[in-house]
Amino acid sequence: MLSAQHRAIVKATVPLLESGGEALTTHFYNLLLSEYPEVRPLFNQAHQANGEQPRALANGVLMYARHIDRLEALGDLVGQIINKHVTLQVLPEHYPLVGSCLLRAISEVLGAELATAQVVEAWAAAYQQLADILISAEENLYSEKAMAKGGWRGGRPFILQRRVRESAEIVSFYLTPADGGPVMPARPGQYVGVRLLIDGVEHRRNYSLSALSAGDGYRISVKHACGGVVSTFLHERFAVGDPIDLYPPAGDFVLQSSDRPLVLISGGVGITPTLAMLEAALPTGRPIVFIHSARNGEVHAFRQWLDEQAGLHPQLTRFYCYAQAEEGRAAPDATGLLGEEHLTRWLPVDRNVDAYLLGPKPFMAAVKRSLQALGVPAEQTRYEFFGPASALQ
Repeated sequence: MLSAQHRAIVKATVPLLESGGEALTTHFYNLLLSEYPEVRPLFNQAHQANGEQPRALANGVLMYARHIDRLEALGDLVGQIINKHVTLQVLPEHYPLVGSCLLRAISEVLGAELATAQVVEAWAAAYQQLADILISAEENLYSEKAMAKGGWRGGRPFILQRRVRESAEIVSFYLTPADGGPVMPARPGQYVGVRLLIDGVEHRRNYSLSALSAGDGYRISVKHACGGVVSTFLHERFAVGDPIDLYPPAGDFVLQSSDRPLVLISGGVGITPTLAMLEAALPTGRPIVFIHSARNGEVHAFRQWLDEQAGLHPQLTRFYCYAQAEEGRAAPDATGLLGEEHLTRWLPVDRNVDAYLLGPKPFMAAVKRSLQALGVPAEQTRYEFFGPASALQ
C-alpha cells in the first residue's frame, strides 16, 4: 500500500533521478538482461547499446516520481507504454523481475547513505502501484483484442504473401494469417508486434501498419537499419511463404474524427503510419496537407502513390523536402532541413488544423516548435515515437 509518507519520500528522490537517473537505469538493464535472459526478446538491443532505452526509462521514472500523487498529469505517456507492452506481450510474471532489479539498482547505484531502508521501501510500494496499474490496463487490452472480430491473444502465425521495394531503404511486407481467417481491423496509425526466430534467437519488434486493412491481412513497411538484426533479416532473408508471428494491432496515435483540415508531417520511415491515416481521411473530403521530409529522392518511399492520390483527390496537397536534391530524379518542393519557413508557406492560412507528426526525435522536436510558433493549437498536435517513449523537448 502506497502511503502518504511513501509518496513524500519518492518525490524527494526527484533531484537524485535528475542527476543520476540514466546511470541507475543503465545498471538496472544490465541486471535484468544478465540475470533474466528470458526477457531479452522484449527489448531492442540497439536501443540498449545507444543508451536510448535507459534514457527513456530514466525520463519515465522521473515523470512518475514527480507526479506520484497526481498520476493523471502523466498524460499520454502511460497509454503509450501500455500499448507498446501489449504489442510486445509483456505479461504479469515479468513485473516482479523488473521490480527486483529496479530496487537493487537503486540500492547499488545510490549507495547505503542515500538508498536507506525507508527509500527502498517507498520505491517498492511505488513500483507495485505502477505495476498494478499497468497489469490491469494491459489485461483489459489483451481481453478486448481476443474478443474482437478477427482478433486473437498472444502470437498468431502469419505468412509473407508479397514483398515490394518502396525505396532504396524501405520494403513493404504483405502478411496474411496462416489459418486463413479474418484479422481484426486496425485504426489508422496503429502498429503490430512481430516475433521472429533468427538463427535460434527470439526477437520482437513493433512496426507501424502502412496501409488500411481489408480484414484479410496487414502491410508493414520496414527500413533497413544499419546493423539492425531484425530489419536486416527481413530485407535479406525473409522470403515469400515464410512464417512470422504477429501480435494484435495496438497504439493510441490514431487518426481522430474531425472536420478540421488535416496536416500529416513525416520524416524518413515515419511516413508509414501517416499513409494509413491519409488513406482513411481521403474519402471524408476534409482538406489534407501531406508534408514529407527525406534525405533524397532515392530513399523517399511511396512518392508515386502519393502523387497518384493527389491527382485523384483535389482536397489533397503534398509537399516534399529533401536534404539534397539529385539530378535525374523528380525534384522536391524544397531542399534543406524542413523548417518554419517551409511550414509557413505550406500550412493552411487558418492554423486551426489537426496536425500529426512522426519521424526522428530531433525532427519531431523541431517541427513541434515550429507548429507552436505558427499558431497550431498544442492540443491539436499529436505525435508518436518509434522505439522507447520519451520526452519530446
